[in-house]
Amino acid sequence: MNVLIACGGTGGHLFPGIALAEELVRRGHTPYLVVSEKSVDKEASEKYSQFTFITQPSRPKPAITSPKILGFILSLFKVKALSAKLIKEKKIDAVVGMGGFTCFGPILAGKSRKIPTFLHDSNAVPGKTNRFLAKYVNKVLLGLEPAKAYFSNKPCEVVGTPLRDELKTLPSREEAAAQFGLNPDNPTVLIFGGSQGAKKLNTLILSAARRSPDSIQYLHVAGSLDFERVASESKRIENHLPLAFCDDMPSAYALADLVVCRSGASSMTELSYLGLPSILVPYPAAADDHQTKNALAFSEKGAAILRQERDLSNENLEALISDLMQDTDQREILSKKIKELSQDPAGAICDLIEQSVS
Repeated sequence: MNVLIACGGTGGHLFPGIALAEELVRRGHTPYLVVSEKSVDKEASEKYSQFTFITQPSRPKPAITSPKILGFILSLFKVKALSAKLIKEKKIDAVVGMGGFTCFGPILAGKSRKIPTFLHDSNAVPGKTNRFLAKYVNKVLLGLEPAKAYFSNKPCEVVGTPLRDELKTLPSREEAAAQFGLNPDNPTVLIFGGSQGAKKLNTLILSAARRSPDSIQYLHVAGSLDFERVASESKRIENHLPLAFCDDMPSAYALADLVVCRSGASSMTELSYLGLPSILVPYPAAADDHQTKNALAFSEKGAAILRQERDLSNENLEALISDLMQDTDQREILSKKIKELSQDPAGAICDLIEQSVS
């Protein structure tokens, strides 16, 4: 089969799309990945050069009353036409949208050409784009059970969120530590804020690292927008390594004894597959507060610790990290509980696509 995967815009849409592409290739199929013009997509297309990435000028849908709505509509017609041309030229058999604004053109074009179309949503609360596009697809595929309530009138199935191959086999702790120039014998806290940013969280982590004993080391992915500030302040902190971006997450995870991060769906998939204890700090500006709902799906089962950013201070975050780093039993409980929630559904999604095409 030739399968068009619409993904991109954020890592939460892009990386599950790449994971699905990996499984399709294993089965002898050919994936084409449609992405946006954002930098996160450009970086991924360079790293995963074995795949064919096609950039389209997709735009996020603004509010109906926004003056930007006209530009969005014109852009939508353009990307739909580009997608229709792509479907014809590449003889596409099915379209899969991984959520977000890059799905508009490919899914509408797939529907108009009467080929099977699917939509995947990783979050506990589906995005508005996915809720709108659901009526144009054959089936909605979900990452988390709570999302099912939003698609009561549409065939849907809870399958989980696909995981990239590179995260399934991690390097040794010694190899991972060498990659970052850190000590493999020291307990390590991994921090990352996701593609949406984390300035306040970064500030809290800097304070926690400053207060922590030097035996605890911090591997801190601060994000490109806030990196210069974090790096400048980090010069006075012995046990803190800041990074603008991490293109070797397998090594970062292999070294981590505790993770502090946002609760985007892809991150939750990775943490559960690897069984990593975590403190989840939802992105406060996430649409429909969906990151809190994601985190609750784990914290209510005792599989992670949920803390809202507004409730964190320099003192209580450092105390929480310190307590967990000293309490091996508690970390092991969190690890076991989150591992129980692990799924890797790329195979199940491919089965559904193959059945629809045959």
